[in-house]
Amino acid sequence: MHNAIVEKAAHYLDDCKQFLKDIIAIKSLSSEEGAVVERIAEEMRKVGFDEVKIDGFGNVLGRVGNGPRVIAMDAHIDTVDVGDPELWATDPFGPVEKDGIIYGRGASDQKGGMAGMVYGARIMKDLDLLDGFSVWVVGSIQEEDCDGLCWQYIIKEKVLDPEVVVITEPTNLNLYRGHRGRMEMEVETNGLSCHGSDPTRGDNAVTKMADIIKDIDALNKRLEPTPFLGKGTVAVTHIRSVSPSLCAVPDISVIHLDRRLTEGEDEALAVSQIENLPSVKAAGAKVRVLTYDTPSYKGTVYPTRKFYPTWTLSEDHKAVRAGIAAGEIALGRKPVVDKWVFSTNGVATAGMFNIPTIGFGPANEVYAHAPTDQIPVEHLEKVMAFYAAFVKTYAETN
Repeated sequence: MHNAIVEKAAHYLDDCKQFLKDIIAIKSLSSEEGAVVERIAEEMRKVGFDEVKIDGFGNVLGRVGNGPRVIAMDAHIDTVDVGDPELWATDPFGPVEKDGIIYGRGASDQKGGMAGMVYGARIMKDLDLLDGFSVWVVGSIQEEDCDGLCWQYIIKEKVLDPEVVVITEPTNLNLYRGHRGRMEMEVETNGLSCHGSDPTRGDNAVTKMADIIKDIDALNKRLEPTPFLGKGTVAVTHIRSVSPSLCAVPDISVIHLDRRLTEGEDEALAVSQIENLPSVKAAGAKVRVLTYDTPSYKGTVYPTRKFYPTWTLSEDHKAVRAGIAAGEIALGRKPVVDKWVFSTNGVATAGMFNIPTIGFGPANEVYAHAPTDQIPVEHLEKVMAFYAAFVKTYAETN
């Protein structure tokens, strides 16, 4: 059976490549995924999925198998924008294959995972690997804007109730079992505006913020690493101010913080660390955790706090052991077991809902969001085999 899975993956490589190129060519920024959702649904029907549907949020879901036990596999299908087009050597939405690499926006993050899942599911059906299982392939939306929101909808609205989830974000064909959490905060200082010709008449909110930024930078350097996930971080990623004019002292200044959370760090700790900075206290600054409430492309609003929990799965968990065994089938060797640097929908499946979650995907995450966005063609073949094999190896661990 192992050889049959690998052979089927090689057989479907050209079809999988073409499907990937088709969906790269469809621009699908967060909240603008409607066209790519329809194209994915079309491919699912073409390859023989037993059921295809689009939920009330806008995620596209396809099922193979009819068993009572549910495995879900997830790829987000939205992408970030292009940035400066002059930095691209190829058309971001005109996929190019050269020297065994496919280039284009979303190739790594993460339409390659989507294509691999669809054809992995076809292999499951071809080889009758689904005894006792239903496997749901999920093309999820709005992850780039708000990771995990799509799965909050899926779980809370009872769209699916899986016993295990495979995240197909790029892992460079390694097996991942966790990553740091994250949260988004703002710090606001207030002052008194006055004419810029005599700043002493007012109270400059930006000047107050300068000391806070220095203290946050120092806090980042003090944060301690943990053995598996490493160090939490905090970074100032945006600053803005409000004043009557450019000839006036600003009376409001706001900074945006990207806080990454390692093991043992949570929302309360992260907020208190900022609130207790000497400069924050001296300025009487306000610290707040943000809320995301942008409508999906279907117009659905599903508000959530921008706190995304840290998660890990133990290396001896049956899902990890099944992933290692599936990797051995797909790769011909034991995969490296590691973690992501960035964040994924696992913040919801594992972090919020405690569903055992692992990751295995094509491409290297270093190309995510970059003008060199790319995926090796051979990775598509390997992940098709992995996804098909995982159903078999997961059944064998139970």
